[in-house]
Amino acid sequence: MLIRYGYDFTLFCAVETPVVTMVSARPERSGDMERPEVHTRSPDVPEEVYTDSFGNICRRFTAPAGTIRLQGEGFMYDSGAHDPVTPDAVEHPVSDLPDEALMYLLSSRYCEVDKLSQVAWDQFGHLAPGWSKVQAICDYVHSQIRFNYADARNNRTAFDAWQEGRGVCRDFAHLAITLCRAMNIPARYVNGQLGDFGIPYTADPMDYAAWMEVYLGGAWHTFDPRNNKRRIGRIVIAYGRDAVDVPMITSFGPHELRNFKVITDEVTDSNMSQTAAQ
Repeated sequence: MLIRYGYDFTLFCAVETPVVTMVSARPERSGDMERPEVHTRSPDVPEEVYTDSFGNICRRFTAPAGTIRLQGEGFMYDSGAHDPVTPDAVEHPVSDLPDEALMYLLSSRYCEVDKLSQVAWDQFGHLAPGWSKVQAICDYVHSQIRFNYADARNNRTAFDAWQEGRGVCRDFAHLAITLCRAMNIPARYVNGQLGDFGIPYTADPMDYAAWMEVYLGGAWHTFDPRNNKRRIGRIVIAYGRDAVDVPMITSFGPHELRNFKVITDEVTDSNMSQTAAQ
């Protein structure tokens, strides 16, 4: 399948304001792109592209006073297969983990391992190690939090989500990540695009999605505590310790987000000509 993905944002800044965006697909998927991504700014201010310490692609520019429209589009080939399931993937003793995985065992801004460590051991300490334990954590988080877009709050932590029992996809991811880390399983936050592929269509506007990857059996594996099912067509934008590392827009001064649109659609014969004309 071929997926068209992208965004259309309008920002307002009262004065010239430096901005960094994180809206490009991770470089690991470059071989799956039909063509290079296109990113534009109107007015067309110059930008610099760099890679941060997590390997995420960042775009840096100075927004002028007034409004600026940011648009981007890419086309990604995808197998159309669901997220892989590897039930025999084993847990690693901490002493055997690669150095780069160790940071994903630690507390971070939104993932307070110390506050939820006892909860994790009480709930999951008796379970067999490995894939099934991580799935049990996802099942728990999926049942513990009630999803509602209206409950979004940018300062809610994993501990808050556990106490409040409500939130959005980032809160599901933060809580599951924290519980995994408390069980000595490395877990990292993923921000990406996920269309309604292989599931009933919903009329809700598209948004960026959050899920997690855990380190088992010498590799990183996708788990999605919010949806709690294997899905099709994930496009990873960024990895980090939690949401603080993967902001879609960072402005070094105040800004207003006046328009926000995310696109994640399958390209079919019926919409191919329309896409080509845009």
